[in-house]
Amino acid sequence: MMRTLLFWISVTVISARAAGQTTPPAGTPAATRGAKAATKTATTGAATPAATKTAPAAAAAKTAPTAGGATAKPAQAPAKPSPLGARLAQALKALRADPQMTHAIYGFYIKDSATGKAIWDENSQTGLAPASCQKVIVSTASLELLGEDFQYQTRIGYDGSIQNGVLRGNLYIIASGDPSLGSWRYAGSRPEEVMEAIHSILQASGITRIEGNLLLDDHTFPLQPVPRGWVWEDLGNYYGAGAQGLNWHENQYDLDLEPGDRVGDSVRIVAQRPALEGDTLLNELTTGPKGSGDQSNIYWAPLTKLGYVNGSIPADGKNITIAGSIPDPGRLFINALAENLKTWNIALDGSVQNSLDYTRAHRAFPVFATVMGSLPSPSLDSLVYWFLKKSINLYGEALARTLALQKTGTAATDTGVSVIRDFWIKRGVERTAFHIQDGSGLSPQNRVTAFGLVQVLEYARKRPWFRAFYDALPVIDGMTMKSGSIGGARAYAGYVGGKDGRKYTFAFIINNYDGNGTEIQHKMWKILDELK
Repeated sequence: MMRTLLFWISVTVISARAAGQTTPPAGTPAATRGAKAATKTATTGAATPAATKTAPAAAAAKTAPTAGGATAKPAQAPAKPSPLGARLAQALKALRADPQMTHAIYGFYIKDSATGKAIWDENSQTGLAPASCQKVIVSTASLELLGEDFQYQTRIGYDGSIQNGVLRGNLYIIASGDPSLGSWRYAGSRPEEVMEAIHSILQASGITRIEGNLLLDDHTFPLQPVPRGWVWEDLGNYYGAGAQGLNWHENQYDLDLEPGDRVGDSVRIVAQRPALEGDTLLNELTTGPKGSGDQSNIYWAPLTKLGYVNGSIPADGKNITIAGSIPDPGRLFINALAENLKTWNIALDGSVQNSLDYTRAHRAFPVFATVMGSLPSPSLDSLVYWFLKKSINLYGEALARTLALQKTGTAATDTGVSVIRDFWIKRGVERTAFHIQDGSGLSPQNRVTAFGLVQVLEYARKRPWFRAFYDALPVIDGMTMKSGSIGGARAYAGYVGGKDGRKYTFAFIINNYDGNGTEIQHKMWKILDELK
């Protein structure tokens, strides 16, 4: 009997303590902290706000003696959730019941930007594939570690000597990994402007003839341009362009395509811009039904000379343009420069070669002696603007390698990823919150927590470069946020101001949803709209 009484006393005390817990269960608004555990829905097991659960009156009034003879206080009535918390709970309940979410998982974290108080916390510590929301992590670390005024420098140099306008030696282009060289987005970086800048440097040195070779030193970055974990079907498309020692035209070319009149007809390649001279693209495209959309895909491994494009484009009676990744941008650049030398009446007696030519021949690349000039990139804040605004994967991969080079002297992606992770660990992000493989978020192997993303966004608020970062974030559905999308994954992370005047920082990631990505996107927007 005594053992039974002690057991009853022990259980009652534990229950009373549990009723006053300070850590909320997953999926509860912050207003329910200290309340009873949330109920769970029968459909998914996801938590609902604690304020929706009520206890029988008799149980609420019941008290029990403690081991010391005193009586334990009755469990406190659950705190009523805020209006925002109640709206979010209702919206998320509908999302969990949606057929697209039957086997999906999501992480959602919202913070009051002024008070630091958590407004919603559900699976926020679960690592999920963030897609391009990972660019938030990389861009902020880059702004802090490199500085918003950082610039790449592509140098023009030579060995030997210049005598009476004749370069008795080799002319060098020394690449720096600049992802913007030849980009159409910036004044001064467009292909024709880059070539004219080189022309001006050669004119200033008085060179009219080169007795040696035209050499591209593009081994600033390792030869393998693609990070671990990238998918084969991505590599030939513009978003699958890896970062090379010399990047040109954002490593992107365009294909103008003309569909046939009937389903099954061949598709004609009207133009390739810029033309990949000496390379072969096999065309296996066919015409699809009207309204079927662009179902084409380009397959092309880096640094190879043969690729192919297959799939279909719709028979809608109009041409469309798709974009691919340039397999060897350094070669394309140096060949274009050689052609420009002819236009400028500068004779080249030797050949055109790059670092890969020397590697294949098992020869050491020669070392230049003198720098004649350099081609600076736009400042980092400008690069980050387009990196985030247009979600350019190439920029993220170049930044990861640049961070590695600047901090360790080795420009490997794995090293750059370690630099980024270490940076955030030192600033309070839990060590295992970021398992990242690349600088862009394209790898499906990346895992990031919603909680960690919000930590990054909150850190950025306090930095002197915040305005540059904030202005670079896209405005989507009336909210300033970065989006992310790869197969089966959608994510958003950013800032929003509510009608009540409060400002919120949030991250929302869904993985393994079923069906159409656009549909799940709009369902996420509907939930985020509750913050406005």
